[in-house]
This record gives sequence, C-alpha cells and structure tokens, in this order.
Amino acid sequence: MSLQIPIGPISPFFIVKDAVLAANFYREKLGFSIEHLKPRDEPFFAIVRRDQIQIFLKAVSDEIVAHPNHSRHEWAPWDAFIFAEDPEALADDFLNRGAALNTEVILREDGLYGFEVSDLDGYMLFFGRPKR
Repeated sequence: MSLQIPIGPISPFFIVKDAVLAANFYREKLGFSIEHLKPRDEPFFAIVRRDQIQIFLKAVSDEIVAHPNHSRHEWAPWDAFIFAEDPEALADDFLNRGAALNTEVILREDGLYGFEVSDLDGYMLFFGRPKR
C-alpha cells in the first residue's frame, strides 16, 4: 500500500503577447489580483490569482506567439477548466466588470454547467462544474 501524498491546485502557464496587458485583463475583467509582475522596468512575466486559482503569463518574444487549444483542434477548445460552485453568480460578476462571455451559462451535453471566456491572447477558460 502506498501513501497518497496530497497536492495542490494546478497553475496553467500561458505564453502571451504582452504580460502587462494580459495581467491587467485578468485583474480588470475577471477579478484576479496581480501577484507578480517582473522585472520592474520591462515586465515579461506575471502571476495572477483569484482564490485558489493562479495563472502564469509570460511574453517570450514577438516570434513566439500564443497557441490556444482551439486553434489546434475544435474538439479541444479549453485551455483551462476552473471549478466554479456558482457559475451564474460568477458570470454576473464578470459581466459587471465588463468582460465578454463566449457563451451564456449553459448545461452542456457532457453534463458540465458553466460558461466560457477568452482572454486577450485567445486562451479559452471554462468556469463551471458538473450539473447536480
């Protein structure tokens, strides 16, 4: 019998065009805080956080661009699934902040209940949970 060692939440790491613009989008439109933005003079790396969720954002170079999953294949549209106990309230929060939702809060054919949002670089996030 092996001992099950607990681990914590996962943090997606997204390549972005501009770390400052990307971090500001998450702060202003989705209610995240900017936990890290470095280096100070010309930031290219950021960490944004909301509750237990954090996302790493890095601008690598003009030649290295974002490749969100949906740009690779339509059957894999999401770059992150983020559990949300109350998708309707969260969607309202995002809308009140001026975010545009890709979908309304819906019950999907796969039994997930929630909505999609794309960030400035096209990464698609699903906020929701299994329908009870």
